[in-house]
Amino acid sequence: MKPQQSIREAYVEASSFFRQHDVMEPESNAKLLLEWVLGLSGASYYMALPDPFPMEHQAAWEEAVQRKVAGEPAQYIIGEQEFYGEVFKVTPAVLIPRPETELLVEAVVELSSQLGSPHSDTNEAQTSSIVKQDQLFHGERLPHRSESASMSDAVHSIEEAAQTADGSGRVEHSAPRYVCVDIGTGSGAIALTLARLCPQWEIWASDISPDALQIAQQNSERQGLSIGWKQGNLLEPFAGCAVDIVVSNPPYIPDADIAELQPEVREHEPLTALAGGPDGLGPYRIMMSQLSLLARQPRMVAFELGMGQAQDVAQMVRETGYPKIHIIKDLAGIERHVIGMLES
Repeated sequence: MKPQQSIREAYVEASSFFRQHDVMEPESNAKLLLEWVLGLSGASYYMALPDPFPMEHQAAWEEAVQRKVAGEPAQYIIGEQEFYGEVFKVTPAVLIPRPETELLVEAVVELSSQLGSPHSDTNEAQTSSIVKQDQLFHGERLPHRSESASMSDAVHSIEEAAQTADGSGRVEHSAPRYVCVDIGTGSGAIALTLARLCPQWEIWASDISPDALQIAQQNSERQGLSIGWKQGNLLEPFAGCAVDIVVSNPPYIPDADIAELQPEVREHEPLTALAGGPDGLGPYRIMMSQLSLLARQPRMVAFELGMGQAQDVAQMVRETGYPKIHIIKDLAGIERHVIGMLES
């Protein structure tokens, strides 16, 4: 770094350096790291661009630039990633949340208006079986939503911003209290966003990785949300439970394609969150077979998937008893999500 640079000059120099080393999105990575190092964001960042670069931040800035050039994702360097307007802590123990997954969350919320009554309306004892089973993880009992003193404030703020399916701008207090499980939660992005958007739902999240669950729980605490947690393989932790909605962004990359991934993904993000078996469809087959472990068939199953997998996953879902299939494209036009629903 040259002496007596302005912040703008440091940004330009880093962007050029990243470009020379084939770093993808060099400008956005330079900006993200610079904001993090300087503790600036939004208008304050742009207003500071003409200012001299603070020398007390030089070492941290140079370290961040070198880590990025070495291939480390910027989100792991700064330890954060934004998802649906909230900042989530991320480490190499969890997959970095992607923008396309926000579309899955939106689709689940929107399509839930077409579901029938929750299982709790027809069999309260079975539905509450999730609550009655262990709420323990690493020896600490996690409170149920109704026990969290901070939830009333969180719900109040959500009521002002959330919209119901009819677009009224109000949360319906009589809305169904669905039991929703997020399988392979990672950072908790899906589960916690659903908990924020649908505070009347009972949300549970699971992951096979205890390290991932620790990160998800930390995000839950940071956001003032309380949900249930279970550790285990896919749907196994919910055996015998009545569940209304199953949502998952599982590993879906074919094993042979792992070597072709971008180095910052292949070498830094957790392999267990990427590799989906020989054809990438292994986790979907397992979850479809594990639905029989539940007390009854969920009213909705919703999955994120890879390019070219939508028709195969849709067929699996259809053959498992879901006549209503929705295939949702991402912003690039790729068929990215498959949602199966029972007839209401």
